[in-house]
Amino acid sequence: MNAHPRPSGRSSVLPVLVIVGMVLLAAMCTVGGDGPGRVVLPWAMVGAALAAAAWAVRRARADRAAYESRLTAWAASEAVLAERLRIAGDLHDIVSHGLGLITVRAAATRHLPKPAEVEAALTDIEDASRHATAELRRMLTVLREPSAAGLRAPLDGLDDLPAIVDGAAVAGLRTRLTVDPALGAVSQGVQVAVCKTVREGLSNAARYAGPTDVRVAVHRDGRFVVAAVTDAGPSDPAWRASPGAGHGLVGLRERVTSLDGTLTAEPVDGGFRVAARIPDDAA
Repeated sequence: MNAHPRPSGRSSVLPVLVIVGMVLLAAMCTVGGDGPGRVVLPWAMVGAALAAAAWAVRRARADRAAYESRLTAWAASEAVLAERLRIAGDLHDIVSHGLGLITVRAAATRHLPKPAEVEAALTDIEDASRHATAELRRMLTVLREPSAAGLRAPLDGLDDLPAIVDGAAVAGLRTRLTVDPALGAVSQGVQVAVCKTVREGLSNAARYAGPTDVRVAVHRDGRFVVAAVTDAGPSDPAWRASPGAGHGLVGLRERVTSLDGTLTAEPVDGGFRVAARIPDDAA
């Protein structure tokens, strides 16, 4: 699903060069005649050709730079849109799960003796949660592309962190995971953001530092959950980085910001650190 069409890379150089070529060809037809033009005209044609070539080179470079700038902006906007759709899907799964529990708990009290006022209130709660769940599903269906309207992958949680970190060994990363035992309860949305931060940090380390040591730490700082991925930098002097387009960090920043958190990505002690700090009152 694209918010805007992909920018065009068409240049204005070719049509101008065709016109210049036609003019030069017409001028060449006059060569060989008598008069002073037979001396002046060839040099004029050479000068015009050189000037047209120089202009074409400058114009082509400017068009290419402008196209790359438009393409980068387009790709970034598409990354943000895709991340927002994923956030919408994740929120649907999280909220619908909570509403489903409310519905089940309210329905389970039907057989219990209770005052009429309590029974009416529980019936209203059950009806409201059913309607809210149906509306969430309807909105998500509108947001998704038809091709993506099928099954969704299960949401990542803190229990998935060991598998995520261990999986980075395929890229040669030597990882160490530390999760603070005092972390306490963490809301589902923050857990998803923490896992995505760890995934992006490990991917960033694999692209830029290659086989190296990476520390992954998750802890609580007051009402904030902090997830940080810190690599030690390239361990092999011959390592060549393979940078991406930076869209992963753009999408991650969008997700963290949507939770009123902050994301930092900066060099640290010869390596690089990606850290998310997200408020969470679940504990």
